[in-house]
Amino acid sequence: MKSDKKIAVVDFGGQYAHLIASRVRRIGAYTEIISNEESIETYQSYAGIILSGGPSSVYEYGAPTLPKDFLDLKLPVLGICYGHQLLMQKLGGSVVPSPNKEYGPATLKVDSQTQSLLTKGLSRESIMWMSHGDEVESLPEGFEVLGSSADCQYAFVANEEKKWYGIQFHPEVTHSVEGEILLRNFVSLCQVSNTWSIDLFLTEEIERLQKQIPLDQNVFLLVSGGVDSSVAYLLLAKALGKHRVKGLLVDTGFMRKNEVSDLKNHLSKMDFDLNVWDASEEFYTKLRGKTEPEEKRKVVGDLFIKVQAEAISTFQLDPKSWVLGQGTIYPDTIESGGTKHSHKIKTHHNRVPAIQKMIEEGKVVEPISQLYKDEVRDLGRRLGLPEVWVERHPFPGPGLVVRMISSLESPGNEILPKVESFLKSMGSKHSAGILPIQSVGVQGDQRSYAHACVLNDLNLDWKAYDSVSIAITNKIKEVNRVVFMPGLATLPKEFFYTKIELDRHTSDLLREADFLVNQHLFTAGIHREIWQMPVVLVPVGSKAKTYGIVLRPVESTEAMTANFYPMDQNILKAMTKDLHKLSEISAVFYDLTHKPPGTIEWE
Repeated sequence: MKSDKKIAVVDFGGQYAHLIASRVRRIGAYTEIISNEESIETYQSYAGIILSGGPSSVYEYGAPTLPKDFLDLKLPVLGICYGHQLLMQKLGGSVVPSPNKEYGPATLKVDSQTQSLLTKGLSRESIMWMSHGDEVESLPEGFEVLGSSADCQYAFVANEEKKWYGIQFHPEVTHSVEGEILLRNFVSLCQVSNTWSIDLFLTEEIERLQKQIPLDQNVFLLVSGGVDSSVAYLLLAKALGKHRVKGLLVDTGFMRKNEVSDLKNHLSKMDFDLNVWDASEEFYTKLRGKTEPEEKRKVVGDLFIKVQAEAISTFQLDPKSWVLGQGTIYPDTIESGGTKHSHKIKTHHNRVPAIQKMIEEGKVVEPISQLYKDEVRDLGRRLGLPEVWVERHPFPGPGLVVRMISSLESPGNEILPKVESFLKSMGSKHSAGILPIQSVGVQGDQRSYAHACVLNDLNLDWKAYDSVSIAITNKIKEVNRVVFMPGLATLPKEFFYTKIELDRHTSDLLREADFLVNQHLFTAGIHREIWQMPVVLVPVGSKAKTYGIVLRPVESTEAMTANFYPMDQNILKAMTKDLHKLSEISAVFYDLTHKPPGTIEWE
């Protein structure tokens, strides 16, 4: 495929670089991810260029930039977030820290009087997704404003003569309601179409796998039973033949209730060559006393490699004839800091140093590593994966390890007065608390580790809860999540911290809570409305020596962004009531946070 029929996405380390590429591909144009340090000849070879977002500030020393000759290009250019700010700065505009940081949905008001190729078909007002702490303060010569938000004057700007555009929001995420219209407009003005489809990917990936894996080598695939590893298995089997792919399911002791037996039964019906390896006691031992999220993930990742080596030895498989297969998808890589300028959000178990070393040695095959969850589901359907598996809720590789918050107590006493003062200034009637622990989030493409704000239940509609949640996380930097306690008009006078041990007892407690929640989802028929619903055990209760459960249902398609799911209040009430019947559970929290600023998982 010729370069002049492709669109280049310049990667500045933003979480969304590959998502931009993926979205443009789904529109029908082929895309490639390239560095910000390419030669001017490389840039010139493309039909158009998109500058991605990134975790840096353009005014910081050492921030990623572009070669000086880039400004001489005569190609359509679209700068997104950091890319927008960098383009404005390079052309003579100015960028400053924003007094009103925006994370989440914002209303973009498009100037209907200004004619532009990029605004064709856009509504006068549209919801777009924001994630930024800096903003453009002044425009370069030749640019005009196409659209603004309440907190960002230069949210959408253009130099129509050069076909150069800058946008502060993220059109590539599904939560930007008319983002696809804007991207289609850009593809159209680049005069590129019909160069990409998932069917084309399937054909090319089969050819690539057949070249990558010699006939004298086979694949030993780590299987979780989720859609990613299942699709990876089917793709490898189609490319290499079923006899060359063997599956290993490691029972870590942190699986869901009845998970291992159910997976073995279901996968065997699909003719999977599946072997189960019980390593639960080893995982419990190695994770004893671990609290820091990154350390926990590293322990799990290293143990997976150790268990895989033990299994190969036990099955008497020649290591020279077998490579490790993984169902890695792109969010796993980008959130682990997998591109040159990206900021680590969290290390996935399939991206720990031991795995990275094997990748560099050519001992790992990852057939779907450039796809997002929605694309993996499409590919699964084409490969014949039953719909019940295609639509299965994602489950993290480390399992319940990352849904048992074993972090140390962190009271955050100085935060509550700020939250209370802010709520008062908003005219909100909510009372608030701060959970004495921290969780992982993502704000402005960077990893955050901050507190959750707790609100009481005022029986408001979901839009009202959404509004106050966004306001708090945008204004209070020490808070990256907002939760409320269903059914409690008055918050507990005190939250008690009780350390969680990563052992069988607390795993069983979380397994039971997770099972109860999923029973309600299926009984109510809302399982398919929810993309994923982590049920999280936290070391916080309303009584001493008890724990809390966080309910985290989200709507998403690609995992890079998500919004909390507005559950029917009657279903939530019944679910909460059943969870309180568990003797060691004294608090139930419902997560009201979008991604960003909160990750889907709490760790």
